[in-house]
Amino acid sequence: MSYQLDYCLEGKNIHLIKNNQSILSDVSITLHQGQFVTLIGPNGAGKSSLFKVLTGFYLPTMGECCLKGKNLHDWRKKELARTRAVMKQQSHITFSLSAIDIIKLGRSPWTEPINKAMIDDVIEMTECQELINKEYAFLSGGEQQRIQLARVLVQLWREQGPSGWLFLDEPTSALDLYHQQQMLRLLKSLVQQFPLSVCMILHDLNLASLWSDQIYLLNKGVIVAQGNVQEVLTEEILKTWYGADLQIIQHQEYQKPYVMLSL
Repeated sequence: MSYQLDYCLEGKNIHLIKNNQSILSDVSITLHQGQFVTLIGPNGAGKSSLFKVLTGFYLPTMGECCLKGKNLHDWRKKELARTRAVMKQQSHITFSLSAIDIIKLGRSPWTEPINKAMIDDVIEMTECQELINKEYAFLSGGEQQRIQLARVLVQLWREQGPSGWLFLDEPTSALDLYHQQQMLRLLKSLVQQFPLSVCMILHDLNLASLWSDQIYLLNKGVIVAQGNVQEVLTEEILKTWYGADLQIIQHQEYQKPYVMLSL
């Protein structure tokens, strides 16, 4: 599926300095609709900082982030929220809300009345039916991640499906194997069907290999490798930047790199 080239979110020569320390240095990244992009890298590589710059939570020290050719910080907040949604790794709610209330919060940037059929469809596709009447604060971490996924999809949902840029920070970190698989299958399907861009941070390189269209590898605030999974997930690159003793084999069925740690 192809989209207009100007329909992208682009970080141009991003520099970020915090407490007199360089966090990001000359980082450029382009996120097109219809792509599944993953940010990887060792601890402290700058993934979360880049994530916050790309979503508008951090203002870059130098460079700029543009969505559809317009600087992120020139967008009105509600207009941006209808176009870009963010799922953080952890979302702490200090007051009492049911899971369905959390999901409905995704429609807060919109002026139209909540479409119950749309909400029901998203609940079904994220398999949250048994959770929606429970108090959110008492759900497990994995259950909360599933509810948050439903919320951000509802936030970007238009007439037929989601449209825009969806950012997810370690969305599978608390999920069991079944729900990891179901979440990633759903996101990949939505990217293929709709004008949706998915950008996520993942530590699991084999999940990144299986599902990503493009991968950006960061180290010490710099993008040190980028491209498709075959170009980035090589023994030379991963040994260089992760410092781990590993080997790469090819997944027999999908012909994707599979990362094996050595004993």
